[in-house]
Amino acid sequence: MIDAQDKRSEQRAAWAMRLRSRLRRPLSFYLTVLLLVAIIPSFVFSMIILKRSTDEQERVVTALLKASTGSVTRVVEREIDGMLTTLKVLSTAGGIDSNNLEQFYERARSSLVDTDTNLLVIDRGHNQLFNTRVPFGAQLAKASDPTSIDQAFRNGGPLVSNVFFGQTAKRWVFNVYLPITTPLGNGDYLLTLTQNAENMLKAVNRDVLSPGWNAALLDGAGNVIASSDKALEVGQPFFMAIVPALRVGVGEAVNDGVEYRTVTEFSVLTGWKIVAWAKSSDVDAPALWSYLWLSLGGLLFAGIAIAGSATIARLLAQGVKLLARDAHLLGAGRPIAPRKHMIAEIETVSAALAEAAQARRKAENEIRFLMREVAHRSKNQLTVIQSMLNQSLNAAENRVDFAEAFRKRITGLARSTDLMIANAAQGVDFRELAQNQLQPFIPDDPRRVRLFGPPVRLDAQVSQTLGMALHELATNATKYGALANGGGIVDLQWSVADGTFLVVWREKGADIEPAAAGSVRKGFGTMVLERMLGMALDAKLERIMHEDGIEWRVKIPSEKLSANLSV
Repeated sequence: MIDAQDKRSEQRAAWAMRLRSRLRRPLSFYLTVLLLVAIIPSFVFSMIILKRSTDEQERVVTALLKASTGSVTRVVEREIDGMLTTLKVLSTAGGIDSNNLEQFYERARSSLVDTDTNLLVIDRGHNQLFNTRVPFGAQLAKASDPTSIDQAFRNGGPLVSNVFFGQTAKRWVFNVYLPITTPLGNGDYLLTLTQNAENMLKAVNRDVLSPGWNAALLDGAGNVIASSDKALEVGQPFFMAIVPALRVGVGEAVNDGVEYRTVTEFSVLTGWKIVAWAKSSDVDAPALWSYLWLSLGGLLFAGIAIAGSATIARLLAQGVKLLARDAHLLGAGRPIAPRKHMIAEIETVSAALAEAAQARRKAENEIRFLMREVAHRSKNQLTVIQSMLNQSLNAAENRVDFAEAFRKRITGLARSTDLMIANAAQGVDFRELAQNQLQPFIPDDPRRVRLFGPPVRLDAQVSQTLGMALHELATNATKYGALANGGGIVDLQWSVADGTFLVVWREKGADIEPAAAGSVRKGFGTMVLERMLGMALDAKLERIMHEDGIEWRVKIPSEKLSANLSV
């Protein structure tokens, strides 16, 4: 099971490595992707909102157009309904016969004064009995709209004609017919109101239409009665021949390859149609321009964002290159100056590298110093060991004594070295040094070795020399002095006063023979005290023999104690 888990872990690690290898791209690429991820959803959302807005706007425009065409239809129907009402009123004003036509003509003319409408009376032979456009009795041609006249006689009710060119009016007109019954009870006449087609321009006024739209009033045959587009001539078929077949409402049509939007309305009263139209391109132009401007704006902003990201990436890359160069300088151990940069984080890293370089140089200097110190101390220790070897060899009576004495001295030196290494920078406390060196010699009753003195810091060389001296004093006390019996006492006291470090070693209760008290033989301990302390530390030594034990007084200049300590 563990092998299977390890295998899966290795597979995942390999897959992750391949993925990282494939996704390895410059910083500018990822910044650009980040900006596109931020821009594209906003752009799509804006397009959706714009689409909804344009759709809603188109619905509003369509509703307004339908309302406009509806209002045109109502204007036309009001006009035609007014004409029918006028006809009905005139038809009840009095009978029509050949004896009173002039009186009827005058009444009708006075009734229609200041209007755009004229009255005609037409018989079944299409003859005009009179026409208020011209004086009564003027020679009149036959009516110009025989088809509508015959249909009106057949239907026996009101009829609105298509547009036609009036021979009397000399322009395009339309008529509203109403069959009437004469006093003799026959229906041989049509009471007719006629208007110029141009009068209907008020119904298709461009002011009631949306911008870009036109409207036209078409008769039942699809001919133009009135149009807001001056290019369309009255009486001519509407330019979109399919319009008369269109259903009422909103639609689309194509003419000569041009697409149009149309809105149609049908008048039941007249049989006419009202058509509003505009080119699809004109209708869609505002939305298309909105989409275009949005797209251009999106591309512009994206371009600015990408350019900005490229600039930022270039700045970051420049900063990273500088950091990489500083890292190489750091690896080479060369000094690094902190750099100012536009990006605060890179400046922080640069400052950290500069600090690291400074710390490295400081550490290297310390290492070089320590290496020199180690070399120096190694030489000193080799010298000390050589002296220890010579003295141990000279003082030993046999190999066993030599090995034991040399071993103990090496052990004491090692203890001093351990303290020296552990406290290289801060220095070795003299009390700690004394306890360390005297520990192997302290008898079962620890009160027989007493230490008195203030805290004093020693550098490595001084601590090594004093440690060896304490070791030799303790060795001598154990062999020949106060620690050689069961009741002797060793007092070690030290003090610092008047620029002098005073160390007093006093043994009490020692068993001293007169011959030994007067002996002048010097062993290795004496040589350490006299030679090494005197030569290395400028110490002044005084040896005093008491009846109950020896006393050593060592005076060392206090500046020697910590000369090599780092401050």
